[in-house]
Amino acid sequence: MQRRIRATMMRGGTSRALYFEAKDMPADPAVRDAILLAAMGSPDPRQIDGVGGATFLTSKNAIISPSKEKGVDVDYFFCQVTPDRDTVDTAPTCGNILAGVGPFAVERGIVPAQDGETRVRIRAVNTGDLIESVFRTPGGQVEYEGDAAIDGVPGTAAPILLNFMDCLGSKTGKLFPTGNVVDVIDGIEVTLADAAMPVMMMRAEAMGKTGYETVKELDADKELFARLEPIRKKAGLMMGFGDVTDKVIPKPVLLAQPRAGGTISSRYFTPHSTHEAHAVTGAVCVACATLSPGTVGHQMVKPAPEALKMFTIEHPAGTIDVAVTMDLSGAAPAIKAAGILRTARLLFDGTVFVAEGKMPKDAA
Repeated sequence: MQRRIRATMMRGGTSRALYFEAKDMPADPAVRDAILLAAMGSPDPRQIDGVGGATFLTSKNAIISPSKEKGVDVDYFFCQVTPDRDTVDTAPTCGNILAGVGPFAVERGIVPAQDGETRVRIRAVNTGDLIESVFRTPGGQVEYEGDAAIDGVPGTAAPILLNFMDCLGSKTGKLFPTGNVVDVIDGIEVTLADAAMPVMMMRAEAMGKTGYETVKELDADKELFARLEPIRKKAGLMMGFGDVTDKVIPKPVLLAQPRAGGTISSRYFTPHSTHEAHAVTGAVCVACATLSPGTVGHQMVKPAPEALKMFTIEHPAGTIDVAVTMDLSGAAPAIKAAGILRTARLLFDGTVFVAEGKMPKDAA
């Protein structure tokens, strides 16, 4: 026997996911996770028995529901499946997949479309972040074709603006959870920051890297990952996450000075492989932290404070821009909001089949 579940596959930013409505998914987390693993084809590095793309960036899931919170349109619950493991991580959110949430909500009739442009206020359930998604809906229909280009995705598509409204301290309640802008772990200076995504930032040269390596070069360096993981585990404890062995947060980031006209160069890890471009939420955190005086990133580039700062991150596939709105009225600059441009594409809408035999025995 196979269970039928309606699902939509979309590309969101530089990632891809199955999007579900919460009403179509079981409430039991164990059964839900079993369904997601089976749908993706995990655990198997090829994901040959599912629709996953055999990479971290193409093994993602979004569960959407109308929000009961005042002033919020939809709740977005993110689930990360790892191709070769049987775990589903719901600790982080994903800013790339977030790009498809607004269009999905309109396509499914959860949110009514406006003629011309639609604004959808989204609560990222995993982190509590509030994001406003703004996208084109001429004639009340979602427009996917357009002339906006983002590095890491071929061609162009219609622009989707994501405004992160309250991203500081998404998981810990503080931009700097330890109370320090710089900590030292195993002799390495790190900035532990939390804005949209908890990250652990360090100078690339401190880890014996230039910060300009390709994804292939970094992924082939097993010694680098062997050094990063103990530091990441200690960072997780310091940030209040406990044992992060089976968690994807905090995400390691290696920083270098820009060399292509950007603000800073970044290599972002997911955390056990190198991101082929850059995570949206990670970009927001890198920007907010680097704009804060005293951090590892700020020491490297010392960006001049401006009320609205366009922060450009150079990454393996090109660049990603974050528009950061700052409050300069206090003794130190404060981050008010961060906006980022993404695109999305509707790939298919239909039914995903999951074998009942892969469900927990008490699922019935």
